[in-house]
Amino acid sequence: MAHVLITGGAGYIGSHALQSILAAGHRAVVVDDLRTGRAEFVGDAPLARCDVGDTAALRKVFEEHPPFDGVLHFAASTSVPESTREPLAYYENNTVASLRLLGTALEYGVRAFVLSSTAAVYGNPAQLPVTEEAPCLPINPYGNSKLVFETMLADTAANRELGWCVLRYFNASGADPDAALGDCRQPASHLVPAALEAACGLREQLELYGTDYPTPDGTCVRDYIHVTDLATAHVLALESLLAGGDSGVFNLGTGCGVSNRAVIDAAERISRRSIPMIEVDRRPGDPAELVADATRFGKRFGWSPVHSSLDEIVETAWNWMRRNRGVS
Repeated sequence: MAHVLITGGAGYIGSHALQSILAAGHRAVVVDDLRTGRAEFVGDAPLARCDVGDTAALRKVFEEHPPFDGVLHFAASTSVPESTREPLAYYENNTVASLRLLGTALEYGVRAFVLSSTAAVYGNPAQLPVTEEAPCLPINPYGNSKLVFETMLADTAANRELGWCVLRYFNASGADPDAALGDCRQPASHLVPAALEAACGLREQLELYGTDYPTPDGTCVRDYIHVTDLATAHVLALESLLAGGDSGVFNLGTGCGVSNRAVIDAAERISRRSIPMIEVDRRPGDPAELVADATRFGKRFGWSPVHSSLDEIVETAWNWMRRNRGVS
């Protein structure tokens, strides 16, 4: 049984990973400043409400709950358009604060570090699906802020007794099948919950960004992976590192691209409601198409997505919204 520090564990993906870590028989402490998370998502796990960039507060957590075997690091800012408007905030939160966390973890003898990263590090890939060997050429500050810390983590661990995994996932989506956890950020910034908000009147209309991309229907294509499948992958990565497994970089996705229009169609079909929509210009920093090749992780860990069909993703997100946002 491992003792794990989970940063951002009250947030969307982190709370699902916390649930999976506890279900696997491990213990966990959550660090979250609750900017986008909810304290109730943590359940009975200890929660330290602080910023991961606050070294003094982190040291207090490490000293009050010793020792930690591993860190799952989810705490981050994740909006591409926001990162283009506020790049310094993204470098501060995703790079500088992460570096402080890493330094504190090493100071207290942590043996494994799993980083929640992103497909945004690839930018506009020349070939699809994207393998881990593809050049990392991010086109927005969000992707670059993550890539810089990926490099810091690998360089630091090279001469330390620290196992590490970078998990680059594509479009995290869906919600806990029991509707106990979900994406609580309001207003939603990602397409699936945003489309469902428009379907049920929680937003006036959905903005469809860009209809002139070089894709079959002119809209962006993304690889949607269910958050529960991501959570399972984090448990596998952590357990492998603690057992002495090799460090590395891994994509997490399904290998299937879905266009924005197809997502909207699925949201209308599953919600049984029409979605008011307006077509607008492309957003800065949005690549045309991102689809994962997750073969490396699947072979290493025997993992494959089991909840990531588009219908299951949208249906679980819809059930979460109906239960938690007063939608009839």
